[in-house]
Amino acid sequence: MAQINDNFLKLPGSYLFSDIARKVSSFKAANPDIDLIRLGIGDVTRPLPEACIKAMHRAADELASSATFHGYGPEQGYDFLIEAIIKNDFEPRGIKLSNHEVFVNDGAKSDTGNIGDIFSRENSIAVTDPIYPVYIDSNVMAGRAGVLGSDGCWSDITYMPCNEENNFVPSLPGKRTDIIYLCYPNNPTGTTLTRDELKQWVDYALANDSIIFFDAAYEAFIREENVPHSIYEIEGARQCAIEFRSFSKTAGFTGVRCGYTVIPDEVTATAADGKKVQLNKLWLRRQCTKFNGTSYITQRAAEAIYSPEGKEQVKANIDYYLENARIMREGLKKSGMTVFGGINSPYLWLKTPEGTGSWKFFDTLLEKAHVVGTPGVGFGPSGEGFLRLTAFGKREDCIEAMQRIEKYI
Repeated sequence: MAQINDNFLKLPGSYLFSDIARKVSSFKAANPDIDLIRLGIGDVTRPLPEACIKAMHRAADELASSATFHGYGPEQGYDFLIEAIIKNDFEPRGIKLSNHEVFVNDGAKSDTGNIGDIFSRENSIAVTDPIYPVYIDSNVMAGRAGVLGSDGCWSDITYMPCNEENNFVPSLPGKRTDIIYLCYPNNPTGTTLTRDELKQWVDYALANDSIIFFDAAYEAFIREENVPHSIYEIEGARQCAIEFRSFSKTAGFTGVRCGYTVIPDEVTATAADGKKVQLNKLWLRRQCTKFNGTSYITQRAAEAIYSPEGKEQVKANIDYYLENARIMREGLKKSGMTVFGGINSPYLWLKTPEGTGSWKFFDTLLEKAHVVGTPGVGFGPSGEGFLRLTAFGKREDCIEAMQRIEKYI
């Protein structure tokens, strides 16, 4: 008889955003005439940059001719995109990468979830708390998480709380950890690490032979000078860090699907016989086996992001969302709320009134103001008492949502 991977049975019944969707659907069914403003899921609302649309049309036309047709591409990605990534995202910051160190994918979520394939089940894991759910759930699936406790924590995972008391800056683990997940600018809190704060993590990883998984999906929203855009701006990071990037929020590719992962040659882990193994080569082998590459049309669209007009159009979209965040931040403060983030990030981390639980406040916001957010506790135990709002809505919706919250909450 075929047997399942029992680790999947350890997972909570459904994914956070599925729970939210069900609650919203039920409310909408009972109140069909109510106009909901959805600021929960981090999906964009502005159209793709025109430069990307034109590039996709050109690429589609190429596929219509035998002379320019493209079938299977390289699993790692086409050089035209990889070279554009290195030239524009890294070289201006003094970071040198080789083409083979960049892996184009169908979005950062896939690689952050799949990277565990090349690591032993025995690795110890540390996560900031609250945290993007995929980091936890993928390790539960792999059997690294242990047992879920009544406190919402998994027994074999080290949690590093990020809260108001420590200004959302996590402390280094109290015990040695093999793999550390960091996401900055942070999802869900919208907060950041300074250069000196990030250097502490690189130094820790080097001293403890640990590896950092650094999710930089929101780096394009950074506006403050002392906040690094890439972990490779920190000396020594090439020896200990894997970085994940995404075009989803940068250029509105949530429905197109494209991002990339950087694995420098120097990053290694130990095999059972004690030998050091390059993770770059293992990941290439994994990708060649399990992934057929991102489509040619999509990669041409991503390349267009780095054209002069593409850069201008992408910046306009990011500026739009950051202005939404400013409006929302000021509106929430005007309503007497305590709010974090929204400066270098499209996310606002709202403290619930008078210690109200996250899900309770979600319900209040939905039923009274008709605004949809994301309960903070869904991102981990330290998220209790908070709610995440996104600035990816339409400007008029963001303004209206703040007016409703001021009136009804």
